[in-house]
Amino acid sequence: MIDNDIKRLSRLTAILTQLQTKRIVTSASLAEKFAVSVRTIYRDIRALEQAGVPVLTEEGKGYSLMEGYRIPPVMFTENEANALITAEKLVLKNRDSSLIKEYTEAIHKIKSVLSYATKDKVELLSGRIAVSPAIPDTNTSDSLTRIQNALTAFKVLNITYRSEHKGEKTERKIEPFALYYSLQESWTLIAYCRLRKDYRMFRLDRILKMEELELSFKPHKLTLKDYLADKEKNFRHP
Repeated sequence: MIDNDIKRLSRLTAILTQLQTKRIVTSASLAEKFAVSVRTIYRDIRALEQAGVPVLTEEGKGYSLMEGYRIPPVMFTENEANALITAEKLVLKNRDSSLIKEYTEAIHKIKSVLSYATKDKVELLSGRIAVSPAIPDTNTSDSLTRIQNALTAFKVLNITYRSEHKGEKTERKIEPFALYYSLQESWTLIAYCRLRKDYRMFRLDRILKMEELELSFKPHKLTLKDYLADKEKNFRHP
């Protein structure tokens, strides 16, 4: 009985984390994630509500937390902390300086909520991970985080872009759609170009100027999976 209670408490905590992490979660997705029945998820949601958690039910969609409600910082397990520290070493080799800055700030916040024992182990591990010097440290762009913000806010960007082959400079109004990373070219922005009236790929290191406009666009119906499948053999650059 005690084991069942512990399992349920652990599941309730995990469900609460899911609710805080995502805009909407469905009972079916929660049931699948925790390998329980949908009926069990219904009971768990009621238990959270009875405990004072403001869970909102949207008919036909799922559950969400009331805007503004936050739970205390989540304590990371040692394995989770190790994974983040390992990723940090790779991010520090990233060619976009804005990503390095934001990830470093995030890591500092994460370290602040670790237990003392886990902090000691994380520091030990951090000193025992190295990335090959064959991967250059050169930062070739600093616009990734601004592009991410425009992408999620559906804002049009006005950019000055230098083409790869002729080196020509053009001014474009683009609608950010997705980001693509490759070891050869680092970060590339996939966007709908209003000048070419089609989707194009823009290397971040070739974007000379960028300005977020007060223009919004409707979310693209195209999915990234479909786009990549269509362009797999012949990516087109501006």
